[in-house]
Amino acid sequence: MITARRVARELALLSAAQLLRQPKQLSDTDCRSLILMAVRTLASDVRDTLEQAGSELSDSQRLLHHSELQLPHLEKAQSLLQEALQQAERCINRVGAALDLPEILYFAHQEEVQAYAIGILQHLHRHQAEIEQHLGAAMVDWHVDRLTQLDRYIIEIAMTEMAYLGVAKQVAINEAVEMAKRYSDEGSHRFINGVLHRISELSARGVAQSPQS
Repeated sequence: MITARRVARELALLSAAQLLRQPKQLSDTDCRSLILMAVRTLASDVRDTLEQAGSELSDSQRLLHHSELQLPHLEKAQSLLQEALQQAERCINRVGAALDLPEILYFAHQEEVQAYAIGILQHLHRHQAEIEQHLGAAMVDWHVDRLTQLDRYIIEIAMTEMAYLGVAKQVAINEAVEMAKRYSDEGSHRFINGVLHRISELSARGVAQSPQS
């Protein structure tokens, strides 16, 4: 289910990489510029996804045609047919994913969605040092620098929401896991889930203070 908060998080994720290039003081105008770039990126993704789906459908039709020509050679025809079906399946999956994109774009243009994304960016930028410190404390046999940038941003957005925006810990963790499933490598969502639960447990036990303290 697409929600305003989900879209705001995705806008923040798309903007997070630009934070490192920003001056120490991040103005509201700076944040709005980053969000605008993120919205444009989403719009571009819609076009790219649909174009790719069209290309895959064309490939599938071409392979089906070739398989008909290869009917006297049964093994070759079966191979082409199997490849055509796989292409068609990829096309269907891509179109299915694209169906959500217009709704995401609709939310992305809403003022309240952009305001929430800006809030994430401002807190993430302002408290970057503290957030990184607490992330490092929660890593077990793993160095923060070994995280991919994408996974790190997903984790830090969840930490920002928990510490500064009043989002319940389990809600923030669940949303981070879902975002990882959509954007990160296969299996990353389990790692992110473990790290965020570790951060939550350390905070609850008082082993590591929250960044807000």
